[in-house]
Amino acid sequence: MDRKLLIIGAGPAGLTAGMYAARARVETTVIEKLSPGGNMLITESIENYPGFAKAVSGAELSEKMKEQYLAWGGKLLEGEVTGVSLSGRAKKVRISDGKEISAAAVIVASGSSRQKLGVEGEEDFRGKGVSYCAICDGAFFKKKRIAVVGGGNSALEEAIYLTRYADTCYLIHRRSQFRASKHFQEEILKYPSIKPVMSAVVERIEGDDRLRRAVIRRLDTDKTEDLELDGIFISVGQRPNVDFLEGQLERNPGGYLITDYRMETSEKGVFACGDVIRKSLYQVVTACGDGAVAATSAEKYLDGLD
Repeated sequence: MDRKLLIIGAGPAGLTAGMYAARARVETTVIEKLSPGGNMLITESIENYPGFAKAVSGAELSEKMKEQYLAWGGKLLEGEVTGVSLSGRAKKVRISDGKEISAAAVIVASGSSRQKLGVEGEEDFRGKGVSYCAICDGAFFKKKRIAVVGGGNSALEEAIYLTRYADTCYLIHRRSQFRASKHFQEEILKYPSIKPVMSAVVERIEGDDRLRRAVIRRLDTDKTEDLELDGIFISVGQRPNVDFLEGQLERNPGGYLITDYRMETSEKGVFACGDVIRKSLYQVVTACGDGAVAATSAEKYLDGLD
């Protein structure tokens, strides 16, 4: 009986699924194009993961999860998945180096990525003032004027983080109220350098050899103004990493994979978990729960094969 399992993505969902599967003596390989940890790696502080009385860094939690998975005999394979063939009993996964790997079951745990604003100048100044990761790039903006675009938890958390570097941090949000939790809305009030700019959108980003300003439009007056900046951090939501699936699995209008309570997708023997699926709460702890369910379901599926 073939008990080979491939897991695409080594974030908290993928690593938890891998640990559960390897512990159940399923031959398990997790494929990851970057470093294990997923979006945890760009999270400075995680305060609500059970078992840590004090906040734990995303990097530390990532390393602990990776070590636990490997301790059970799981394998890690570095590579970017470029395509899949998921129908039938033999699932095939193609990697960017041309290699094709087969398994009897697959778990998709590819997570999600930051959305772009899609405005003029955004691509031109990417890496020259435009960033999608405060933890990655914040230190480059010591004593500078920056802006964070967004109104959710991630945006406010990044603005708070960036106050340790920037002199001024504008927080630009298109609505009149933030969407973030009350905790973060109350927290930003403690930082005088955070200056909310409400009911406003970025029209374009301008500069010369690097970013110099953002042109914003006030939605209440329809007037535009220049905001002189050294950097701008985009935090306007996530999109699921599903391009490599080539439309083979059922998705909702937002692109997220649809699963049942067993984390099984529309294709038998293919499961999904974490930030790539449709659900109501996207957190490290829910990703881990999804991963545990997906692995257990995959194990039962493999046991049922002739």
